Amino acid sequence: MICPPRPPKVLGLQVLPDRDGKRCMFCVKTATRTYEMSASDTRQRQEWTAAIQMAIRLQAEGKTSLHKDLKQKRREQREQRERRRAAKEEELLRLQQLQEEKERKLQELELLQEAQRQAERLLQEEEERRRSQHRELQQALEGQLREAEQARASMQAEMELKEEEAARQRQRIKELEEMQQRLQEALQLEVKARRDEESVRIAQTRLLEEEEEKLKQLMQLKEEQERYIERAQQEKEELQQEMAQQSRSLQQAQQQLEEVRQNRQRADEDVEAAQRKLRQASTNVKHWNVQMNRLMHPIEPGDKRPVTSSSFSGFQPPLLAHRDSSLKRLTRWGSQGNRTPSPNSNEQQKSLNGGDEAPAPASTPQEDKLDPAPEN
Repeated sequence: MICPPRPPKVLGLQVLPDRDGKRCMFCVKTATRTYEMSASDTRQRQEWTAAIQMAIRLQAEGKTSLHKDLKQKRREQREQRERRRAAKEEELLRLQQLQEEKERKLQELELLQEAQRQAERLLQEEEERRRSQHRELQQALEGQLREAEQARASMQAEMELKEEEAARQRQRIKELEEMQQRLQEALQLEVKARRDEESVRIAQTRLLEEEEEKLKQLMQLKEEQERYIERAQQEKEELQQEMAQQSRSLQQAQQQLEEVRQNRQRADEDVEAAQRKLRQASTNVKHWNVQMNRLMHPIEPGDKRPVTSSSFSGFQPPLLAHRDSSLKRLTRWGSQGNRTPSPNSNEQQKSLNGGDEAPAPASTPQEDKLDPAPEN
């Protein structure tokens, strides 16, 4: 049997650009040659290229017929559909079984829930019963505990009473021992006191003798002290008399000082009154000087001579004499009102006299006539 020649192996398929008026060109490359082809349009070229690529794939897979390949594919697809249908049926069957299993499990779950509720109810009843038993047991234990507490309290009270009784017994024994010890000490002290009494009696006799001697010395000292007290009393009385005398002298000096102060105050008042009178007298003197000048220089008709200070030069001595006589009368009035003039009044009188200590001249009848002039 002669086998047909084996077609060359296609290496690849390539789409070419248009050239030389040819459109939709493509080429098929083999090991020996390259075949260029053109199609009428792009769709046809696409169909050709798809068919050639399928042939290349079949050749590469070692298949010779496309129909066989398609038949094989249809068979495989049919088998796949059968398998899918079988799998679907199996899946449905499995789902049905699962549904049945689910329903069965739901029933079992309901049974379990019912059993659980029953168990919970039983557990609750058991818990209630156990709680009631626990409460009863607790009440019984509390009653026993109270009884035990009461018994312990009574036993503790008895123990305290016994301890107090034992403490009293121990205290009594201790007191008896202390009393015995004190009795022994008292006996020893009594023996010692008897021995001391003898020595004290001897010492007392010696002390009595010394006391008599000291008493004599004390009497002598007392007599001396009384004499000293008498002398001190006399000196004290003398000092008191001297102090009384000094206090009386001090009171007299204070009274004199007070009188001097009062006299000084009256002298100050007199000086102030004299100064007021002096000012009034000087005013009167000026007034009478003016009148006297007018009398001494009568104004004649046609005489317009001005009055100058030189026209009063002849009347200055009478003015001074008048002032001195007025001051003298004022001092005489002050001496009549105050018999004890103070040094301040004399100094003030000297100052009023212009510092001149010479006695003022006697007043003239003309000045006496000028004194009672009315005050302006």
